[in-house]
Order: sequence, then C-alpha cells, then structure tokens
Amino acid sequence: MNLGIIGQAAGLFAVTNIDDILILALFFSQGAGHRGSTRRILLGQYLGFTGILAVAVAAAFGATFLPESAIPYLGLLPLALGLKAAWQAWKNHRGGGGGEEEGQDKAGGPSPLEVAAVTFANGGDNIGVYVPVFATSGIGGMSVYAAVFLVLVAVWCFAGRFFATRPVIAEALSRRGHILLPVVLIGIGLLILVEGGAFGL
Repeated sequence: MNLGIIGQAAGLFAVTNIDDILILALFFSQGAGHRGSTRRILLGQYLGFTGILAVAVAAAFGATFLPESAIPYLGLLPLALGLKAAWQAWKNHRGGGGGEEEGQDKAGGPSPLEVAAVTFANGGDNIGVYVPVFATSGIGGMSVYAAVFLVLVAVWCFAGRFFATRPVIAEALSRRGHILLPVVLIGIGLLILVEGGAFGL
C-alpha cells in the first residue's frame, strides 16, 4: 500500500474537517454523563460522513445524485437544528420543559440522525474537494482514501470527546454549551447558505 497516498488522504481529511472538532466537542458535552451518548454520536458521525463519501464517489464516476446547485441548501439542516436547540435552551431556561422524561431525553445528547444531518450538511464543501481527487486516483487510490477517511472519523470523534472532557473545557462547555451549540449550528447553516448563494444571497 502506498504510504504517500495514505499521507495525502490523512492531510486532505484533516484540512477539510478541522471545524468538526468543535462541533463534536459540543455534541459530546451535550451528552456528557449519559449512557450511550458516545455511541450515538459516533454512529451519527459515521452516517453523515458515509453519505458525503457516497455522493463524492458517485460524482467521481459521473453520477450526480446531488446537483451542484442543491449543495448550498444543505445549510438549512444545521440552521433548523440550531434553531431547535436554541428553542430548547430557551424553554429550559424559562423552566418550561415538557416534563421530566422529555428533559432527560434532551439532556442525553443529540440523536444519531441529528449528528448525521449536521455532518453531511457541513461536508457539502468537502464533496467539491473530494470529487476531483477521487476521479483522478482510480479505484485503488479511491479505496485507500475512503479507508483512511473512515478510520479518521473515529479519531476525530475521540478527539472531540477528549476536548469535551478536559476539566477547563468541560466546565466552560457545561456552562455555555447550551448557548454555543445553537450559535455554532446556526452560524454553520447561514455560512453554507450565504457562501453557496442560496436564495440569491
């Protein structure tokens, strides 16, 4: 196996996913102390990233399941989830949570589908970078890229969890995480929409 391709794949993954560390740290802080939250976040991250890979591989072979003009509208996913998280934080701040059971469910962290939606939407620009690389690397090279990416998804998740469990960061996230998460998600959503020119922005 070509170590040069492995190194290139690792570098490409790091450069295109550096912002995911913050998002993952926020997700892990949201699910801190709740059984199964790590598994749900890991599953969601893999679902979302597998979707990114599938679209990029298909596009590299000339099949366009997701028109380029549709990519900016992926920003609506994190925007909607951010607004939902902001609404939930506001309700909890007012003491108007919908019962103890609902509060426990929300406090348990994000669902795999929420994590997957944010990962996929935030990876819209990754697809544009991966397609030409995949198209020129052949089946063997593409397989190496995909394998390295999938290994690094787990590394990224554990890095996010590591940051979320450092005492100073964990304390800051526990105090401000309920505000930071919606702000970050809404910011990502708006950035994707504006940079992609969605709705004529």
